[in-house]
This record gives sequence, C-alpha cells and structure tokens, in this order.
Amino acid sequence: MWPGHALLGFFCRVGGMLDPRRGRGLFSTFHAKYPMLRWPLDHIFVTEHFTLVGMQRLNYFGSDHFPILATFCYRPSRQDEHETPEADAEERGEASETIQEGKTERQET
Repeated sequence: MWPGHALLGFFCRVGGMLDPRRGRGLFSTFHAKYPMLRWPLDHIFVTEHFTLVGMQRLNYFGSDHFPILATFCYRPSRQDEHETPEADAEERGEASETIQEGKTERQET
C-alpha cells in the first residue's frame, strides 16, 4: 500500500466520493519517463450519480504524467448500485478540525 492510500480513503469517506479506479487496476500516471518509478499520482473522483463507462491510461505525449481518459454517464437513477463511502463521527471531527486549522493559518498570514 502506498503512503497516500489512507488519505484518499479518508477523502472519499468524508466527501462521499467514489474512486472509479477501485477494483479496476492501478492506473499509474507518474512518472511517464521512468517505468520503475511509476505510481497513481493523479486521481478522478465522482459522486454516486455517475456510472463509469470506460477508463484508460493514454500513451506518453511529452509530459511527466500520463493522461487518463475517463468517460462517465450521468445516471442518478442508478446511484443505489454504488456503495458510497461514509465517514464516522471521528473522521468528520478530524476533517472539521483540519479545515479550521487551515482557516486560522490563512488569517494569520
């Protein structure tokens, strides 16, 4: 498991977002020039109102990131097909605290 994996799970639970890569592969997007140093740095998140039609990593085009092509269909009638992640009270409290810290930090600068 890579270091940011837990943070992404936290983000999905607090925000109620879905990661369309889940159960479909790694989709490593960075670093395009060095095959031994690749990991899934770039992400796409959606609400339960969308159904994934297709997703693929596209070919190298000169950037240090690979492009990802994702096609979604807006299907609110099928939102019950997804298990929407949900944060518990502790996670919601932690998120609120982090937001407050960010607001305070911004005001001090």
